[in-house]
Amino acid sequence: MSEQEKRVIEITEKDLPLHCPMPSMTLWDAHPKVFLPIEETGEALCPYCGTLYILKGSARHH
Repeated sequence: MSEQEKRVIEITEKDLPLHCPMPSMTLWDAHPKVFLPIEETGEALCPYCGTLYILKGSARHH
């Protein structure tokens, strides 16, 4: 996947705990569900599909 094809998705605290794929993603794009730690750095990269998640605002630890 090229840099131009990578997805960047902004999430908020209500989306935590973060997992990929998210419920809004289509089935053809699915891969095994993986939980991604985003609370500490504000960013997480899915090791399966390369989607970059960015946390908008702050997160209270769950």
